[in-house]
Amino acid sequence: MKPVKQIYKLVLEDGSIIQGYVFGSKREVSGEVVFNTGMVGYPESLTDPSYREQILIFTYPLIGNYGVPGYEKKDGLLEYFESDKIQVQGLIVANYSENYSHWNAKKSLAQRLESKKLG
Repeated sequence: MKPVKQIYKLVLEDGSIIQGYVFGSKREVSGEVVFNTGMVGYPESLTDPSYREQILIFTYPLIGNYGVPGYEKKDGLLEYFESDKIQVQGLIVANYSENYSHWNAKKSLAQRLESKKLG
C-alpha cells in the first residue's frame, strides 16, 4: 500500500500560496526561493554551497529518476557532489519520480533528503 501523500504550502512574501505534495523530510522551512534550469546534476546542485539555506526549484520537469550516488572520493575529492552535505533549505520540483534506476545510485532522492532532514 502506497503512503498517503501530504499536501504542503509554499507561502511567498507577497502572500501568494502554492500547494503541492511533500517528499523527503516533512518540516517547515523558510528561505529565498531560487531556481536551477539544469536537466541533470541534482545531487551536485543540492550540495552546492552557493545554494546554502535557499529553497531550490528545479525547472526540469522530472527529478529523482536516477537516484543519488554514494559519497565516494577520488583523489581526496567527492566524485558526485560539490560538498559533503546538502546545502539547500528545501527543494521544489514539478514531478518527483519515486522509482529510480542508475548503476551508481545508492538511495532515492527522497531517502537522501529524509536522512538529511530536508524536503
